[in-house]
Order: sequence, then structure tokens, then C-alpha cells
Amino acid sequence: MRCCVVDDEPLAARLIASYIDKTPFMELTGVYSSAREAVKCIVAGEVDVAYLDIRMPQLDGIEFARLVPDSVQVVFITAYSDYAVEAFRVGASDYLLKPVSFDEFSASARRLYSRYNRPRSDEPVETANADGRILVKSKQGMEQIDTANILVVEGLKDYVKIHMADRNSAVVMLSSMRVIEKHLPENSFLRVHRSFIVNTRRITRLDRQKVVVGDREIPVGESYRPKLAEYIAAHLPAE
Repeated sequence: MRCCVVDDEPLAARLIASYIDKTPFMELTGVYSSAREAVKCIVAGEVDVAYLDIRMPQLDGIEFARLVPDSVQVVFITAYSDYAVEAFRVGASDYLLKPVSFDEFSASARRLYSRYNRPRSDEPVETANADGRILVKSKQGMEQIDTANILVVEGLKDYVKIHMADRNSAVVMLSSMRVIEKHLPENSFLRVHRSFIVNTRRITRLDRQKVVVGDREIPVGESYRPKLAEYIAAHLPAE
């Protein structure tokens, strides 16, 4: 796996870089002191794993993670424990607290490698049929879902939660946002964030910063704003 380290603390960055060099299935592609330095190679998909500090100048790790493609696994390495929930909301694969020992790093790296090599042929969802229904493999078994009743699809680590209008609890499945996005009807679903896909027919309010679906406010990621702007322009009444 191609890995990079983004940390404004040189000693911490060098330590993680040395761990990567010691790990047989990892290759160090770069060490950066700021997210702005790393953004080009990461957004271009030139790495498989990005190790990010959180508190950095100009662009912090949480904000930067929202720009990272789904194909890149993000691991936060920080001295602060109070960002963990937010980190996983933006799709983090792991969250390690400094100082990180080599044993902790190795255990995390093996989990990343397992996901990296996970077979992709047995996809846990089938493309929507003519009736707008998809068949998904959830924890309860195979379930048929009417896409018209989907409110929001939320990605969290290795799982996807499908929030429904006709169910009290979400449908949880082991999958990725990339996989489920591919199978949803393009004309009624819009990716607005690394961790969120919304049913456009369920939107009640929206602007460049957020989309409201039912009683939920969904943030709009910076890299997804052009697509949202296209959607708005296409659905404004003609003058």
C-alpha cells in the first residue's frame, strides 16, 4: 500500500514514516508538513493510505479528510482524543493517539491491509430495478429496499447506514459509499459529502453549506459543491 504522512511536527512525522518503512506491505511515498502540500497527490489518488495529524495550520486534518477520495484510507494520528467521533464521521479508517508505538501502528496497518485486499466481486448491493428497488445484504440478511423511501445514505468507516422514511432504524451493511452510489438511481440521488448521499426528492432546504432532509442537516463537502450547484441550476424555474 502506498502511504504518506501529513504532520507539522517533524519528529512525529519521521516516527510514522519509520514505521511505514519497517512494514513489508507498505511503501512511503511522501512526508508533508501541511495538508496544502499533500493535497495534490492525495486527491489525485496517488496514495492508498494517508496518515493525518488533526491540528495543523491553514487546513486541519478533519477538513482535509473531506477532500480525500473514497479510494484513500485515512488514519488520524493525534494527541487529542476529543476529535474521534468527528473523525469517523468524515470516513476515517482508524484513529491513533500519540505517542504511537510500533505495535499499535502494526495492528492498525494489518486492519488497513485487510480492507485493501478485500475481494470486491461479491458486491453487497444490486442495481435498482425498474421498480426502483435494490437488494442489499445487511446484518439481518438480504433485504429489498424501495429507493424512494431512502432519505440519506451515511458512510461510517467500513459500514454504510441507509436511513429510511418508513423505518425507525437504519439499514446497516458492510460496504462502501462508492459501491452503493454506483447502484442508486442517478436521477434522484446526489453525493454531497464524502460521508453522505441524499435523496434529492426528500430535500426540503439547501444552500452551498448544507442540505436539509427531513429533520437532518447534512453538511456539503467543498469538493461536492460544484455538483450541488449544477443540481440547483438544473431545477430552478425558467424565467
